[in-house]
Amino acid sequence: MLARVANDLFWMGRYIERAEHTARYLNVNYFSSLDAPNKLSQSRTFVLNSMYALVDNRVENTSELKENEVLYDIALNPEKTYSIIKCIKSARENANSSRDLISTEFYESINKFYHFVISYPKETFVKNGLFDFTTTVTEHTAILRAKIRGTILHDEVYALIMLGMNIERATQITRIIKTKFDDAERATGGYTNPFKNSYEWTTLLKCAESYDMMRRFYRKTPTQLITLEFLLLNPNCPRSVTNSLNQSYKHISQLDSLKLHNINSSSFLIGKMRSEYEFKTIEEVQKNVREFIEDTLNKLIKISIKLEEEYFNY
Repeated sequence: MLARVANDLFWMGRYIERAEHTARYLNVNYFSSLDAPNKLSQSRTFVLNSMYALVDNRVENTSELKENEVLYDIALNPEKTYSIIKCIKSARENANSSRDLISTEFYESINKFYHFVISYPKETFVKNGLFDFTTTVTEHTAILRAKIRGTILHDEVYALIMLGMNIERATQITRIIKTKFDDAERATGGYTNPFKNSYEWTTLLKCAESYDMMRRFYRKTPTQLITLEFLLLNPNCPRSVTNSLNQSYKHISQLDSLKLHNINSSSFLIGKMRSEYEFKTIEEVQKNVREFIEDTLNKLIKISIKLEEEYFNY
């Protein structure tokens, strides 16, 4: 397979996953804030700044934030590299360039998704279309994942797409954790311990589509400790960083099993990070959560760079 085609397949998976997480973050943060237990978490400025923090950086002068502009930029502004519309456009372009390797069913689904996004009216979105738009985006990405699993041969093409999806999922979940950790530090509520019992942990779980399963697993109200443990270290949570690393290792092993023990390979980096997470305890993470999150993001960036050098240089 040409390196260019491999790169397109890998990034198609990443763009699809990124669009989904961005859409869900917009949806959950905006509508959960309406029921938040304290005034700061209900504040439009607080919510909008949290949205910007995920895709770019927090805004120091929050008086400049305008709801319509922020939502438009993140969802439908084709000039913003982090926008949902840009992700879907890029995913579709990558699908076009690898058309002969993917199924007709998958291509039709991504094409339908693309036309939904580019034709969504800006005026409708900024007035009352946030829920409809973001919900439909997450539904379309779920359909695309089903088409990938159900209609594409489980060979190196499938492995490349799923590798991209899982690397991006680990990255997005870590970025969401980082953003909500900052939000929890900024927000205060009517709790005995405002930080450890912050409403932001509930929001974080919903952003990761893991709230119900966390409640089922722990049978407790979300707290900082159990939320971080579930989303970082639980191998059975499909959205956790550990699960994403396990899946990434499985798919890169399918691409080249001979490189698994080569210390200069991307598969070695993924395997090493996966092993570190497998035997990490939440008590170790708790010693310095911020440092652990930054370290995780840096390692994922190194893996992406190594994958680029190893498989996608052309």
